[in-house]
Amino acid sequence: MKTLMIQLGNFFFRYRNQFFPAIILALFILVPPSTEMWGSGTANLLKTAAAIAVVLAGLALRTVVVGYAYIKRGGLNKRVYAKDLVTEGMFGVCRNPLYVGNMLVYTGIFLLHGNPLVIAIGVGLFAFMYQCIVYAEEVFLEQNFGEAYRAYCRDVPRWALRLENFRHSIDGMSFNFKRVVAKDYSTVSAALLAILATEMYRFAIAENLEHQRSYLLVLAALMALVGMATALVSHFKKHGAFREPKTSL
Repeated sequence: MKTLMIQLGNFFFRYRNQFFPAIILALFILVPPSTEMWGSGTANLLKTAAAIAVVLAGLALRTVVVGYAYIKRGGLNKRVYAKDLVTEGMFGVCRNPLYVGNMLVYTGIFLLHGNPLVIAIGVGLFAFMYQCIVYAEEVFLEQNFGEAYRAYCRDVPRWALRLENFRHSIDGMSFNFKRVVAKDYSTVSAALLAILATEMYRFAIAENLEHQRSYLLVLAALMALVGMATALVSHFKKHGAFREPKTSL
């Protein structure tokens, strides 16, 4: 079973940028979002607030990870690859903190959708796919870093956050906000657009659409604002605004 999961992990790693959004889109099209939860507007409002909080928690975790120690997750030629074994920053707290952040983001988006079946299938499927990717990465890392990686695995959990390690892991490091903006702005943008699009979808299919028009206009305006902010950050990035100065040896 694990051998099959490793093979699937290499596939998911290579095509995740196309495959993951397609899965979300397919689930949302097949099962429209819930317009009311347990027949209660208050319960629905609490569910929406909880979903957004989970998404923001995932983005916050990613911010801390990238701000202290960034590793290139794109691999090499879309294959699992790592030049160095990164164990500092949040990687001293959890071996896969970026993936934990991603799972929180996806969980929040599925929760925002609100249909119990979509939540169960979506969260379960993404958890399985990330576990496959992690198995594939672990094979590569053990083959290339040997005992150093095995010792790292003994000290740091795969998925849990061992927060007591945090202070020691960032000792001597400084938080790099420019790197966070440069490396993670597209993820933040995608998460915000997903929240807004899900809300628009949910209210567009609700009854009494006439009473929802003003809210839909607000959501559309926010989507346009996020899009413009993303384009602005991309423009500044292309012109070197977030480029890190080279350190001389």
